[in-house]
Amino acid sequence: MTEAEAIAWLQEQLNVSRETLDALETFAAFLKREAESQNLISASTLDHIWSRHIVDSAQLLLFTDAPAAQTHWLDLGSGAGFPGLVIALLTNYRVTLVESRARRIDYLQRAVEMLDLTHRVNVAGVTLERLETAPYSVISARAFAPLPKLFDLAARFATNNTLWLLPKGRNAKAEWDSAQAVWDGDFRIMDSVTGQEAGIIVGRLSGKRKKRAIFEIQGQKE
Repeated sequence: MTEAEAIAWLQEQLNVSRETLDALETFAAFLKREAESQNLISASTLDHIWSRHIVDSAQLLLFTDAPAAQTHWLDLGSGAGFPGLVIALLTNYRVTLVESRARRIDYLQRAVEMLDLTHRVNVAGVTLERLETAPYSVISARAFAPLPKLFDLAARFATNNTLWLLPKGRNAKAEWDSAQAVWDGDFRIMDSVTGQEAGIIVGRLSGKRKKRAIFEIQGQKE
């Protein structure tokens, strides 16, 4: 996918307006400037921000139709702002960005102010373990932690109705298979539009398996 194709995809698949495209362009330019002084994204992707990062984030919206007024999105390990800041620019959702690294926190706060998102976007500059427990409508994480650990850390922010949107690249199926030894949920692996072998884990978490179920799984393996 070229940069021009990425922009066309946003217009065709998500009906993104010219005004919002301009805001995304402003964000991309800001990211490039900041990347000169800190390692926000891989240097090899700086000339492919639309196709490698913006569309990769925006495609998550294909899996949710939650009403804007009721949606509070939690983005774990927001880093350079993907997917959380892109989601905030494309929707009217409330978004909480969780980031613990000082320079990234400063970068995200300045980006939120520049993009006039302070009324809807909160930068939680703490580790996830220190974030106050609250229910969220959607939880996303892009390269945050292996799935079993991610669920251990973040399950307290979910209800049975919380939608999890987790881009996991080539490891999507393997990570979900590993997590199923401990966690119950209704998940499926969806293809990413930005990578032929990349997958997105999409679904809802029910909770931890009963100990008996774990013993049964272990017995079957033996």
